[in-house]
Amino acid sequence: MFKPDPDIPPTADTSSCDPRHNVGSWISHWAATAGGRDALIFDGESYSYLELEDQVARLAQTLTDTGVETGDRVALLLDNHPAYLAAVFASARIGAISLPVNTRLAPAELEFILTDAEPRTILVDDRGAALLDAVAPNLRANRPAMVLVPRDQSAWRAALSAFEPLHENTPATPDDPMMLMYSSGTTGTPKGALLPQRKALYNSLNAEGCFAIEARDRCLVFAPLFHSLGLHILAIPVLHAGACIVLQSSFDAQSVLDTIERERITYMGGVPTHYERILARLQREDAVRPDTTSLKFMFGAGAAVASPTVRAFSNFGLVLKQGYGQTETSMLCCLEEGDAVGKAGSVGRPLEHLDLRVIEPTSLTGPPSGWQDIVPSDNAEAAQVGEIVVRGPITMLGYWRNQAGTRETLRDGWVLTGDLARIDREGFITLVGRSREMFISGGENVYPAEVEAAFLKHPDISEIAVAAQPDERWGEVGVAFVVMKPGRTFNEDTLSDWASDLLARFKIPRDFRAVDELPKTASGKVQKFKLLQDG
Repeated sequence: MFKPDPDIPPTADTSSCDPRHNVGSWISHWAATAGGRDALIFDGESYSYLELEDQVARLAQTLTDTGVETGDRVALLLDNHPAYLAAVFASARIGAISLPVNTRLAPAELEFILTDAEPRTILVDDRGAALLDAVAPNLRANRPAMVLVPRDQSAWRAALSAFEPLHENTPATPDDPMMLMYSSGTTGTPKGALLPQRKALYNSLNAEGCFAIEARDRCLVFAPLFHSLGLHILAIPVLHAGACIVLQSSFDAQSVLDTIERERITYMGGVPTHYERILARLQREDAVRPDTTSLKFMFGAGAAVASPTVRAFSNFGLVLKQGYGQTETSMLCCLEEGDAVGKAGSVGRPLEHLDLRVIEPTSLTGPPSGWQDIVPSDNAEAAQVGEIVVRGPITMLGYWRNQAGTRETLRDGWVLTGDLARIDREGFITLVGRSREMFISGGENVYPAEVEAAFLKHPDISEIAVAAQPDERWGEVGVAFVVMKPGRTFNEDTLSDWASDLLARFKIPRDFRAVDELPKTASGKVQKFKLLQDG
């Protein structure tokens, strides 16, 4: 694998051009040094590093021919497919910024992102093309050039064959932007985290350290590539290390188990919902136990995996270890395999290429010089709670066209994560909540303010407050407390259906409750804890 320049520590000037920070060169490196090695397997078809390099090079020329230049955005609105990964590396090769877009978004959400990011070109599959057609008339900017990616890989190869390969890499500095990933903000407006070349390198090194990636490894990726887990934590580090990705277009528990046995998978990653379904499949009375002896471990992210689930997997001889990160930073913490059961509930200790602190929340109102670190405790459950802050080469440049959001989150190089945690004397971090009210439903981030803003567009709603409640299947789901306008009738089914054009399905509350008024403080802030207590 590539190593970072030892003369460029995390806090040093990164203005020099170091080829190892140029993500566009990674695939060509392995094509030249281990070209026959498997890089990717999808739908039973394998791609060597030479073959993947050919796709990257031809797609780089394709993007150039559509008018993409340095700094332009290349949107990716498609399900998991080899073209997705080729596009990320092709965009980096020509100095463009790849823009992964959640294919589960409602039309209004997609319209906002495309209007804000203004991509020059967009890659779509059939479903993505239909989504794009639905919002195209409302886009303020010119409609981006469209590259249609057929599901059939032979057809995709044939389409690329019309273009000459572009193997030359545009020079890049560590701080050059490489990717733009949107996550909804607590203000109700999605925020685009602008991620630099250096973040991809140092995050890959952290992932390789956490997972001990070797060239012989085969990593199963069923998580969507439009999420940090699928793309940043799993796929990109695998290709940086010269190992092999086994890519699935979607998740199915039985398919995962079958693939582990057939492809001799060595590790994989998923969210708690994935693991609950895999465990349920293993625990069925009629289940035929697959051969999982090749599997070194499973990695949990997105939200904390329940300790009973971790222990239940251990009864099958399977190791499920937890990690922690976010879009703005990617991987921050990771449990070692030996701690997976004994430290179940923890997300592990901080990784190498970053500085992580747990800060007393009230001190964060001042400059970093006055921040007060939480004192680690022997008893993690009794330790003080603080907010996690982090700095280093793994952090974002800022939020796209959002100076206020950037100022709020970035302080003198430190990212304020908004995540509350405890730390013990061994350095293990345990998450306890999110200061900004975000919750995770089925691995998807949900922000109550965004949901509330959407429902306040309903002509019959006067006020609404959305909070999280536990759910056995999804981890957490939303519950909405609704104050209707005088004379208007409350109907839960009607409200849910009404929101389908504005919000992705996972963001729509599963429970709606009519209330006469919302309890508030003297300053007018809603006291959601009282709503949950009163039921």
